Amino acid sequence: MVDVTLVVNGGTERLRVDPRVTLLDALRERLGMTGSKKGCDHGQCGACTVHVDGERVLSCLTLVAATNRRRVTTVEGLAQGDKLHPVQQAFIDCDAFQCGFCTSGQLMSAVAVLREGGLTSDEDIRERMSGNLCRCGAYTNIADAIKTVRAERRTS
Repeated sequence: MVDVTLVVNGGTERLRVDPRVTLLDALRERLGMTGSKKGCDHGQCGACTVHVDGERVLSCLTLVAATNRRRVTTVEGLAQGDKLHPVQQAFIDCDAFQCGFCTSGQLMSAVAVLREGGLTSDEDIRERMSGNLCRCGAYTNIADAIKTVRAERRTS
């Protein structure tokens, strides 16, 4: 067993876990943060995407012990109280989800992609979001949501 201290969505969490426990399982099973989904459990679908120290990671492939003393942001941590993150609002406005299973991972990747910058074309958005699969095929609306936020940031 190992002791792990995480800063999750601004709060400090201390866990004693088997060193083989993934960040996804720790978040979902130990901390009750079920927004991140276990889709494929092989790092292929992106449903488990979270941010660790501001960088997007696949939490199903990341050992929680490797995140000791690091900042973790989950989809639950995007909104500020009742005020949605601009990407969350754009997903609603652009109808960028259908069944919703992939939405948390899509949101986390979209936030990271926008923060990383360099989105000059629709192809850039598709390429940078390609690690997140949507079985319902809402890709066009997801790209529209990202473009909406990008445009709002340019005008503000």
